[in-house]
Amino acid sequence: MAILLFSLRGVPDDEAFEIKDLLDTHNVVYYETSAGNWGISMPALWLKNEEQLKSAQKLLNEYHNQRAITQREIYLTLKKEQKNKGIFNAFIENPIKFFIYIAAIAFIIYLYPKMLFEFGL
Repeated sequence: MAILLFSLRGVPDDEAFEIKDLLDTHNVVYYETSAGNWGISMPALWLKNEEQLKSAQKLLNEYHNQRAITQREIYLTLKKEQKNKGIFNAFIENPIKFFIYIAAIAFIIYLYPKMLFEFGL
């Protein structure tokens, strides 16, 4: 019976590729399921052999520890160089789109209590 090793939902493509490459280099037998046409299925990596579960989990833990360190270094480098993007950068890049989003959010915040009190609690 197949065993779920790692869910790929919300995982960046580069991370998924690196994990599959890591499993391939260590001869871990797995297969991948996709999210399907409508994105409602479970994208994941599944083990075919239950005996490889411990070693595969150990590989993934080591990989994720290393990835956390490298991603944190990238973030700190971008922050130091002031290249990380924030809300001010979104405004500078596209002010019209920014104001449209702010107006939509304000409209929803206005509409929710108005409808709530009109139709009753």
